[in-house]
Amino acid sequence: KQWYQRRVAITAGVCAKHDVIIISDEVYERVVFGDNKHVRIGSLPGMWERTITIGSAGKTFSVTGWKIGWAIGPQHLITQLQHVSSCTTFTAPTPLQEAVAGGFNHERSIAHTEDAYFKWLPAKLEDNCRKLAEAFRSVGMIPVWPDGGYFMLVDTSPMGWDFTEVKSGRYYDVDCVKWLTREFKLATIPISVFYGEANRHLSAKYIRVCCAKSDETIDKACSIISQLKKSK
Repeated sequence: KQWYQRRVAITAGVCAKHDVIIISDEVYERVVFGDNKHVRIGSLPGMWERTITIGSAGKTFSVTGWKIGWAIGPQHLITQLQHVSSCTTFTAPTPLQEAVAGGFNHERSIAHTEDAYFKWLPAKLEDNCRKLAEAFRSVGMIPVWPDGGYFMLVDTSPMGWDFTEVKSGRYYDVDCVKWLTREFKLATIPISVFYGEANRHLSAKYIRVCCAKSDETIDKACSIISQLKKSK
């Protein structure tokens, strides 16, 4: 879900009031659907001096295996972050950093044209999400339309699936995604793993699907989804 100007401004106000340092994960800033606009919290009045903004080449250029990213912020915060980064960085090979810089330079030269990758990417992912949403909806599930990003949530509760007899001790969504993978070759992601123990019930019967796939994979997934049936 995308945070709009008003919600970002409210959050910024609370952080300023209580002197909170903000670490803002904005890796999906280039993957915003429709007429939505990305708002950097660090761009709001008084926020630059207390904000570190995190970006990702993996999400920006669809090269998630590269593990290249960046942090933007005021010198007094970035200096401290550099000390941490030097002890925790897993991989950041120079050729990949050069390639990312070249990608940005190229995009800047064709910005706002039909050839711009930053224009094509969100449109393509939105189309993929729409195809998957229509497939899930056609069999009775309820897709939760995203404002952007790589993923979409789907409510499976209308299907009436029950995995209690499995007696795995796992949450429903974990058993569900394992079943979908094993029986239908449809790989999805459980949501409960993103919650603490006290709040895992909130994820209930939701699963997460990735829309950042090739046309062939999306079409195959839609075909598999169309075969799913409700419990009798």
